[in-house]
Order: sequence, then C-alpha cells, then structure tokens
Amino acid sequence: MADPARARKVAERIKTLVAEYLEREINDERLGFVTITDVRVTGDTQHASVFYSVMGSEEDRATAETVLNEYRGRIRTYVGQGLGIRLTPSLEFIHDAVPEGAEQIEKALAEARARDAELARAAAAAKPAGDANPYKD
Repeated sequence: MADPARARKVAERIKTLVAEYLEREINDERLGFVTITDVRVTGDTQHASVFYSVMGSEEDRATAETVLNEYRGRIRTYVGQGLGIRLTPSLEFIHDAVPEGAEQIEKALAEARARDAELARAAAAAKPAGDANPYKD
C-alpha cells in the first residue's frame, strides 16, 4: 500500500536535490533562470514529475527544456545518491504554466477593477429618470 506521507517527503527531497544540482553542477549558459516549482511523486515512488518555470521568452523556455532533457540522466543519478532509497524514481520535466496563468488572471482582474471604477463614477453622476420618490405615500 502506498504511503502518501512518504511520497510527499520523497517529493520534497527530490525538489531540493534537483534545485541544488541545477545551481551547482550544471554550468550550461543555455539553461538561464530555471526555478523548480513543484515535484509530484507516484505513490510507489517510481516516477517523479518535476515542474519548473523559466524567466524569459518562449525561446528561453524551449532551450531550458532541451537542456533539462539532456541532463536528465545525470540529475537522476544525483537524486538517487541523495535520496538513499532502493529504487531511484524516473524523472519527467514539465513546464509549469501557473505563473503565466496567474499573470493572465491578474490582467483580467485589473480590467474588471477599471470597469467597476468607471461604472461607479457613472452611477455617482446619474440622476433618476422619473420622480425622486416614485412611490405614492
């Protein structure tokens, strides 16, 4: 039976180890600014999905993806040595689209706030079409 607490601990350790390896061991200038955002491990700890984000353009993202895939075996070896468990999980690098999605949501919220402010200004200057008190007393 899979132990979710163990899988969570292994995922956190993998996240730390991958980030260390990218920072200290890879001297490839093509890598750029890569941040490991999350790691998800299957219950049996046989497979790890490593989510990363890249600062820069779409070209920088594609280059970082290529570099990470080139170094996948070395990173897995480093992770295996650092984990100290019997079977080293396979690594899959996935670009994390959360920052871009958050940016789009922030833009939409800013537009909504601007429209709300415009409507509030229009409502403050508006006068009723009929009598001030349309109800008969």
